[in-house]
Amino acid sequence: MIRHSSPISGVAAYGDSYVATAGYDNRVVLWDQHTRTPLTRVVHDHLANQCAFSPDGRHLVTSSSDYTARLWSVPRLRLLAVLGDHEDDVEMSVFHPAEEKIATASRDHRVRVFDFSGRLLHRFEGHRADVISVEWSHDGRELISSSDDGTIKRWSLETGGMVEDLDMGGVETDTVAIGADGTVYAGNDEGELIIVRGADRRRVPAHDAGIKRVVLGAARQLLITLSYDRTMRLWDVSGDTPQLRDSVGLPPVVWPRTCAFAGESGIVFGSFGDSYHRYDFESRAWSEEPIAPTYGLNAVAVHGDGSVLTIGDAGILWRDGTVHAEPGSLCNFLTPVGDTVVTGGQLGTVFDALTGKPVHQHRSPLNCGAAFEREGRRHVVVGAYTGEGIVLREGEGGALEHLTDLRLHDNAVKSVAVSGDLLFSVSADGGAAWQDIRTLETRHVLPDAHTRIANSCAGLGGGWFASVSRDLRLRVWSPDFSVEEIATPHRHSLKCVSADDTGRYIAVGAYNGRVTVYDRETGRWSTDVRPTPSGISSLTHDPGRGLFLASSYDGSVYEIRPDGPVVPQ
Repeated sequence: MIRHSSPISGVAAYGDSYVATAGYDNRVVLWDQHTRTPLTRVVHDHLANQCAFSPDGRHLVTSSSDYTARLWSVPRLRLLAVLGDHEDDVEMSVFHPAEEKIATASRDHRVRVFDFSGRLLHRFEGHRADVISVEWSHDGRELISSSDDGTIKRWSLETGGMVEDLDMGGVETDTVAIGADGTVYAGNDEGELIIVRGADRRRVPAHDAGIKRVVLGAARQLLITLSYDRTMRLWDVSGDTPQLRDSVGLPPVVWPRTCAFAGESGIVFGSFGDSYHRYDFESRAWSEEPIAPTYGLNAVAVHGDGSVLTIGDAGILWRDGTVHAEPGSLCNFLTPVGDTVVTGGQLGTVFDALTGKPVHQHRSPLNCGAAFEREGRRHVVVGAYTGEGIVLREGEGGALEHLTDLRLHDNAVKSVAVSGDLLFSVSADGGAAWQDIRTLETRHVLPDAHTRIANSCAGLGGGWFASVSRDLRLRVWSPDFSVEEIATPHRHSLKCVSADDTGRYIAVGAYNGRVTVYDRETGRWSTDVRPTPSGISSLTHDPGRGLFLASSYDGSVYEIRPDGPVVPQ
């Protein structure tokens, strides 16, 4: 049966006829909205991030981390054009309201416009960071885009240049929508809904965490805000000030990254399962249609006697391939802390992975963890989307208790690691920070440590660290905070990094399934393999067998030897 095998990151609807979904399994699926049955499926070369229907419903455009957007016919999903020219992931693509044109937003900091043949018509430059969202004005003469640089920019097709540059106070704004009268609705990382009408700007405190999607239903005069605080809020925007009409908590299966109006009173959501979820805002009821879990892995760890632990989308902890515990929601990491293993993810709950029991509740999703000893007691720090490091320590009887929250970054903490007396962390804004684990005080901060999103870091011993970024560079940091930048063989975004116990071998995994190992002693890449076309989600070193383990979004774990084969370039 045609379903998704990894989380659904993009969803779109055409009236009450079709729903389209884009997933981290590279798949795009077209569904019959009435029967909720899949009609056909196509595949990108990399993650499928978003999708959108044309105004007449005859076409679908999909955006992918394979650096393309693609135009398809509906309902056959026959490929009509590949929209190239991008130099990084395409996060969003939208159809012109009346003409055969498509605008794209890319992490290469640019906005582009193509025709339906795939010919590039305009390339707009001016953003200083990843462009996450783009929308057409009602008359189709202008575009508006939002970026991680904390600005919203308006572009003119007639002049080919920027018309307006709106500073959002340096706060990242992932999502925008435009009303027929030109009103701009934007959601930022501080949970604010910002309304811009000409020179007037209003801020409405809307959520307790960042807003990831704003969707305008112009005909209904309704606006959706979707947040990592795991709520969806529905606003009446018929007046000057939005009025809250509905606020609903999201089921654990819903991924609060994407949604769309569907039919008369429906809203469809992306999910961590094999199909989309649906909510009816008139009856205030969720669909009872079952959504099967997907079994992509997000983390692997070695624990105790050498057992291999894995966890992922389904919220199931596997020990050596057998179900061991069920925290019950998508989890992003596994961190051994003595006899305990800590995990967490989209619900913002820190779990004891071995029992599935909650340990601590945070206000936003969780990305990563690292263990250390301080004052003779075991500690763990957990990195959150809201920039905090949540510090837990072993209490009486070995149970973990909350100690404090550290402000590590102003943006999402992507990874944390420990080496010597230092805690190292990297952020979605490319920053790096060092804390002294003895005092939990900040030792050094480097806001521009990486030129793109930094996804992972690892300790190398003696206060040395390694980090990787979407800029395809491996960075090795010394205890005095200086850095050596090393070019990698990779051509797609780097996801994860790990090191052996000596710090000699550093393994790097990418979103396209490629794993390389760098030998610090020889200064050469000793291993270069691609065990899967799916993304590598995490890496860990298995000291008992002297190899690296790579977990993948395809649900498998691959063994990577530090002195393995090198694939010719």
